[in-house]
Amino acid sequence: MKKVILFSLVLSFTCSAFGQVIQWRGEKRDGYFKESGLMKTWPAEGPKMILKVEKLGKGYSSPVVANQTIYVTGMIDTLDYLTAIDLQGKIKWQVPYGRSWSQAFPETRSTPTVEGDRVYVVGGLGRLVCIDANTGKENWAVDVDKDFKAEWHIWGVSESPLIVDDKVICTPGGKETSVVAFDKMTGKLIWKSESVGGQRAYASPTIYEYKNFRFILAVTATHLIALNPSNGSVAWNYKYYKNELWKDQPGLIWTNTPVFKNDEIFLSMGYDYPAVMLKMDASGTSVSEKWTNNVLDNHHHGVLVSGDYMYGSNWISNGKGKWVCLKWDTGELKYETDWINKGALVGADGLFYVYEEKTGTVGLINPNPEKWDVISTFKVTEGTGPHWAHPFISDGKLYLRHGEVLMVYNIKG
Repeated sequence: MKKVILFSLVLSFTCSAFGQVIQWRGEKRDGYFKESGLMKTWPAEGPKMILKVEKLGKGYSSPVVANQTIYVTGMIDTLDYLTAIDLQGKIKWQVPYGRSWSQAFPETRSTPTVEGDRVYVVGGLGRLVCIDANTGKENWAVDVDKDFKAEWHIWGVSESPLIVDDKVICTPGGKETSVVAFDKMTGKLIWKSESVGGQRAYASPTIYEYKNFRFILAVTATHLIALNPSNGSVAWNYKYYKNELWKDQPGLIWTNTPVFKNDEIFLSMGYDYPAVMLKMDASGTSVSEKWTNNVLDNHHHGVLVSGDYMYGSNWISNGKGKWVCLKWDTGELKYETDWINKGALVGADGLFYVYEEKTGTVGLINPNPEKWDVISTFKVTEGTGPHWAHPFISDGKLYLRHGEVLMVYNIKG
């Protein structure tokens, strides 16, 4: 009997310590949410708003839903706050977790990462915090950017923490290290990688798996890095920053998490900077450029891969962008077309969801390599500022954040 009880306790701890990770842009950070039975078209006025929550603090981060709770970050006065909201819209608690970035665009940009009864988030100055998901109590914190001498660009920190096995990953960049890993339960340093160069970027890392290879893909303002999760050793790195193109910049304004399929990895950013498709060699020790493309320079809105094609908005200027489809294998341009403006793009149940950044138009899109195929639209009228937060989808509901306001829509079919 004692052995059975002991096994049950160990199993319970293991499930709690290594539960499902709820995070920015879906389970794999590729923009897709595992949902089914969603509406295939919306009423003329859009899907029904079933919840609105205000006073969340200013921010561009996405909400996430776990433990029957909505978690969202926001800037209030000079501090970054994490707010927990029940599914009826009542704020359960609201706690500060670090100082906000105080310069250009100081609003929060770090989306919470939730595993079991723990929430991980990074403050605007690089303070990595683990918070009890039920009470809001701080479990532990590390001043990552201070302790590891991070080097900032002009918008501070936008990273969403990555959980890998027993570790939580953060990417301070700088001369001392590029990527660091902490014990997710205690905050104790497990490893720090070598520095490959480059400032802290704005992109969040992800897990890359292909055949027998499993790497953390992280970025600095100059490099893409593939790291061994167990010890932080660098398997390979690729210098994306070409000095001759941006001589006035110390590094790229790089916000997009890399997307990948099989042994190929796609990198894209705005500002007329070329996108590139990389191909990893069979040994998993290097990558080479397969093709480049000057059309799909996605700004900070994410790219979706669907079948043999990829979709996203490009950068014409900071306030303007078109919608683009490329063939994954070759980079062949299928179309570049006007539709209101650029915006965040996610997918679920076979369709795309667009949250356009300027007017707040939300679109339901059929992924079609022949044309930008809009099925239905509606407009977000609550909140203020740019519509930069990426949508989140859970349990037949669409979660949209605009400034200090969270809106929840019923999109169940």
